[in-house]
Amino acid sequence: MPTVLEQATQPAQQQQGEYKPTAEEQKFEKFSKQILAGTEDVWTELFSEQGAEYKAPTLVFFTGAVQSACGSATSQVGPFYCSGDQKLYIDLSFFKQMDDEMKAGGELAHAYVIAHEVGHNIEYSTGLLNQVHEKMNKVSETEKNQLSVRLELLADYYAGVWAHHDDKNYNSIDDKDIEEAINCAQKIGDDYLQKKARGYAVPESFSHGTSQQRARWFRKGLQSGKFELQPTFTIPYSEL
Repeated sequence: MPTVLEQATQPAQQQQGEYKPTAEEQKFEKFSKQILAGTEDVWTELFSEQGAEYKAPTLVFFTGAVQSACGSATSQVGPFYCSGDQKLYIDLSFFKQMDDEMKAGGELAHAYVIAHEVGHNIEYSTGLLNQVHEKMNKVSETEKNQLSVRLELLADYYAGVWAHHDDKNYNSIDDKDIEEAINCAQKIGDDYLQKKARGYAVPESFSHGTSQQRARWFRKGLQSGKFELQPTFTIPYSEL
């Protein structure tokens, strides 16, 4: 997952650029739209319980590279959420990469990726995201990375909250699904990725959280299903 680029947006579906899906990617496209709709259902209800209105992100599919309001990006960054145009961008080849290269596939694992990016939309919708981004501009690089980790782990938590309610409504998750989602969370931890790339990890450079942290916060959301505003910001960094 790339560093957060976020904001919120409207529920319409949208495509951009030279989007040319393969037959397999067409299946992933349908799946992605279903998951996004499912997150909208859950978060609309949870926001309503708080007396607030939820606005879902727009889903944009692209192939290879795309120009967003946050700048240009290639498929190498993975799915991302841009604050400038309020859209969630996905190159559907990423799901095949998850399956074949990362060995992190599975339906809930794929859904987790989408729900995590939607989680940043939740952060924006509550006002937290802009507050943290403003603070990031005033602190050291290490402190900035720590704030980024807190945002990313909160998005993992919100992905778990969505999964909790989706399972509650549709009995959609079994133990195998959970194992696959946890495996995915671990495969995108900063420590795992850095060790895989260069043989060692540099904790002060982490921007998304360790494998253990990412799996832990997803599981916390999955188990509780509680819409908490800032759980990753109310405890010491060392306890994340």
